[in-house]
Amino acid sequence: MIFMSDIDAVTGPYSFTGGFPDEQTIQRAYDDADLNRAVQAYRFFFPTVSGAAMFRGNEQVGVYLNKSFGVLDTQPRQVGFTLNSDTPYGPVGLDLRPGPLVVELPPGPLLGAAMDINQRWIADLGVPGPDAGNGGKHLLLPPGWDGDVPDGYFVARATSYRVIVGVRSLPVGGDMAGANERLQTIVVHPLDPDQDWTPPTWVDFTDLDQDITPLTWETNLGYWRALHQVVDTEPHLEAFGPLYGELAVLGIAKGRPFEPDERQTRILEQAAVLGSGQMRVQAFADRRPDRVVWDDSQWQWAGLRPENGDFYTPDYLDVDAREKWFYQAIAASPAMFRRQEGAGSLYWLGLRDSTGSYLDGSRAYRLLVPQPVPARLFWSITVYDAETRSQIATDQNRAALRSLFELADVDPDRPVELRFGPDRGDGFEGRWIQTIPGKGWFVYFRIYGPQGPAFNGDWALPDFQQV
Repeated sequence: MIFMSDIDAVTGPYSFTGGFPDEQTIQRAYDDADLNRAVQAYRFFFPTVSGAAMFRGNEQVGVYLNKSFGVLDTQPRQVGFTLNSDTPYGPVGLDLRPGPLVVELPPGPLLGAAMDINQRWIADLGVPGPDAGNGGKHLLLPPGWDGDVPDGYFVARATSYRVIVGVRSLPVGGDMAGANERLQTIVVHPLDPDQDWTPPTWVDFTDLDQDITPLTWETNLGYWRALHQVVDTEPHLEAFGPLYGELAVLGIAKGRPFEPDERQTRILEQAAVLGSGQMRVQAFADRRPDRVVWDDSQWQWAGLRPENGDFYTPDYLDVDAREKWFYQAIAASPAMFRRQEGAGSLYWLGLRDSTGSYLDGSRAYRLLVPQPVPARLFWSITVYDAETRSQIATDQNRAALRSLFELADVDPDRPVELRFGPDRGDGFEGRWIQTIPGKGWFVYFRIYGPQGPAFNGDWALPDFQQV
């Protein structure tokens, strides 16, 4: 039991006289409380700010909501959290404020997902969606829509006005050109035929520089300005209610200008640095037991919640898994995390060698991949810069080794040795990815169309070995 006479002993850095705080305590307590609020808000809203960065980055290359859609064969010059070059991407940015929009997919190997600006999953489309790759009309309703919904559509209700429909086209037989063309057969139009609408154009920005990340402002006041813009222009989500309350105390609220004074600026900038650092530790020094893919292995599951695409358990939101994923990746859907045969894909994260040391761009490594890899479609390994969480950018201008392309000629029944390091070893042309001395790197090993041995332990990846 604590008695009033003991109060000075239990209040830490704060000082009270007769139960009341002195001036120094008042200032310090408010600063501490606001910093705590800001760090937690930073981590929770990171997917939102990262989502806003995608819209900004698309505008850089001429992809505008409802006006133009994108096609790209991703290269290291496109900076984006764990993007890959396995398939062409088709970013379709939509604004639902004028009314519901219909996204028509043709039959074929298209994999898509719609998400709101907070990177909350709305619907799957194509092979992982209700049309199962047979083509179909997907109707996206705006928040609060209460109009009639006709039959004949796969219906989903968006949770923000700005929506990204990300579609990937599988390059069957290595046909990248055909996969690109397939993306451009997607048709978008309003549900209301009388709505003013010009059919959007398609922009191929494969050869353009682009950045769809918040890298330039994730550790400064720009982070909070981007978050305020979303809070001020998009509907509030009921599930985010308590966190909006934290933001309001910090000066970020709907209908209110964001004009932080010197004190608020200092606290928010400090919180951005702390929040980013804490999330980097979560992403690259995870201590959760459920991260491990195989016993006595350094390989981790990239996604820690296989049940769904929104990181909810039956009892709570797994904020730890959510923060780890969105610090190093974009978008989430049930199809991306499902750990069962017949799922669309699975991702494994590798960032340490067999000794437990982080992968070092100054050193040379080998990875001996057992064959056949349990992939019904194909598999790949992509190298990422640990600082940018984007494809590594080197003079080689390549970040991936893919079974459909660089590794198409290897014997599918013999283990294949891959090399990673600043210099190519003799005899490894086409099986080597260059790394950067002085920089850390990590990989995603992806399997498309995973088969049973990928899950039941009959097949496993060995760890990276220093050469």
